[in-house]
Amino acid sequence: MNKAFTKETDNENDDEGTDLAPALPEGTRNYITPQGYARLRAELLDLMDVERPKVVEAVHWAAKNGDRSENGDYIYGKKRLREIDRRIRFLTRRLEIAEPTDPSVHHGRDQVFFGATVLFVDETGDKRSVTILGIDEADSAQSQVSWISPIARALLKAQVGDVVKLSTPGGLHEVEVLQVNYPAPSDRLNP
Repeated sequence: MNKAFTKETDNENDDEGTDLAPALPEGTRNYITPQGYARLRAELLDLMDVERPKVVEAVHWAAKNGDRSENGDYIYGKKRLREIDRRIRFLTRRLEIAEPTDPSVHHGRDQVFFGATVLFVDETGDKRSVTILGIDEADSAQSQVSWISPIARALLKAQVGDVVKLSTPGGLHEVEVLQVNYPAPSDRLNP
């Protein structure tokens, strides 16, 4: 059969596998900082208002050029359009279930909650600092961990001076909480 008559599949169930964010555990909330929520929303709006219209225009132009089966601009454009639509669906679903939580309400406290930056020391004396954020905004390269990660779950609700047990594939380890910091509340009254 000619390639022109074959239908490309656009499986909507592929969404979770193509976006590198992990799935939320069943029955949990999608906590996210207001800044993380704003970044995801800005990405969604950019995809819908800027990126997608550009690609649609390019695909429309390429479709006018004749044989679509050998038209690289058309083929690439259609593929890019599917990627954009998949990301839009993913972001829309994540934003619908997101629960923005402002970590600055805990500013000055020494107990670990969502949004805390925690300095801890392990059994070998190595100090490490992590910031506990939502799964859609955490970046391990920036020492940010998801609130559902093993280290975050071990640290949550601990206080400065507490020793907590961290379960890893290498076994059970103990870490001591040395310092807990939260972002300062923004002064909304004085612009």
